Amino acid sequence: VTLTTRRHSPFTFTLTMVAVTSTSSWLIAISTLLLSQVSTSFTSPLNFSARQSTIANIPPLQVTASSTEYDIVKVDLSDERDYPIYIGSGFSDDEASDLLRPHVQGKRVLLITNDLIAPMYLERYQKLLEAGGIQVDTVVLPDGEENKTFECMSMILDRALELGLDRKTTFVALGGGVIGDMVGFASAIYQRGVNFIQIPTTVMAMVDSSVGGKTGVNHPLGKNMIGAFHQPQCVFIDVSTLDTLPDRELKSGLSEVVKYGLIRDAPFFVWQEENMEKLLKRDSATTVYAIKRSCENKSEVVQADEKEAGVRATLNLGHTFGHAIENGSGYGTWLHGEGVSIGTAMAATMSEKMGWIDADLKKRIYDIMESADLPVKLPKDSPMTVETFNKLMSLDKKVADGQLRLILLKGDLGNCEFTGDFDTGAMQETIEEFVKEISA
Repeated sequence: VTLTTRRHSPFTFTLTMVAVTSTSSWLIAISTLLLSQVSTSFTSPLNFSARQSTIANIPPLQVTASSTEYDIVKVDLSDERDYPIYIGSGFSDDEASDLLRPHVQGKRVLLITNDLIAPMYLERYQKLLEAGGIQVDTVVLPDGEENKTFECMSMILDRALELGLDRKTTFVALGGGVIGDMVGFASAIYQRGVNFIQIPTTVMAMVDSSVGGKTGVNHPLGKNMIGAFHQPQCVFIDVSTLDTLPDRELKSGLSEVVKYGLIRDAPFFVWQEENMEKLLKRDSATTVYAIKRSCENKSEVVQADEKEAGVRATLNLGHTFGHAIENGSGYGTWLHGEGVSIGTAMAATMSEKMGWIDADLKKRIYDIMESADLPVKLPKDSPMTVETFNKLMSLDKKVADGQLRLILLKGDLGNCEFTGDFDTGAMQETIEEFVKEISA
């Protein structure tokens, strides 16, 4: 088998590999060593085709004909906290087990999922983790954003304490963004921190929330206001789990994919415009590429600003407006990506009002969201008012010293600015315009 790099974005090394059966688990160790030895070069975020690396002098390896090809995107962090994101489709149990088990340091795992995912995937992942002599206990939580609460997360802690789990235990999150965020937070605070693994099963979680270590729960006064930064040991993405994902959830996740093109990766946005129909039809190769490119973008930003002191905040394009919509409408009314889609339309509208982007770019943003069948305005029955927007946005995590800061688009496609120095009049006009549409 030949190991080569694929075209990739700056700072991120992507290794094309072949997953193997349980009898060849030594390949995992070799791949980890290779990743650790690769030096990173720096180029413009738009220059994705300018460089290509190769790995030479690798001895030939024998693999079975049924092996699954997959990609690795590495998240480079300080203090030896680097971790891989495995991206493939249709992994066998043996292949998945070989990739996951090396990231379990102790002999106990607490596998957490929700009551929607459990009937489909819980037994499978429990068995493949147990294949290595690991004891696996499980927790099944209620599904839904409305259950992303401290009280629901406490069920994880209750179970861990009842089982007497120690600090060598690994928590495993199997599900979408809600499960990943709650499991990550529980692992951050249980005995002051235990390891955890992300196994995302939604587009939203695969391209965004599973990567980067932001964990937490919602509060009645604000979304994700209680949480911690806690990085996973690895992220394992089997794109075939999207086969059971409802269409609405699939579309919701695409809003985060669009975001990367808008804020930093113009060629990726153009690619999305050309391939949105294939993404909606769940074309496997197209979906794998979109997830991989999104993870590359996310990992680069996390590497540059892990704790969101600056550039990482740009990943929240549309989120300040969107979080207000999610909270003000009642958690669970909107999927996260739907709120972000409307919020992105609002950010684009505000950016145009300020003269930061032109009408053509605003139209392209609206067009791509609508081509993904995502909302770009509030519905007639929305409870949102100007007062509700202002109140909830004032509680946003990006507020600093009492000043609201927003991510707005500025200049050509692929550029944005995180700033508190904006035209408040344009913001109010935008909010009023979107609220007015409710009664129009």
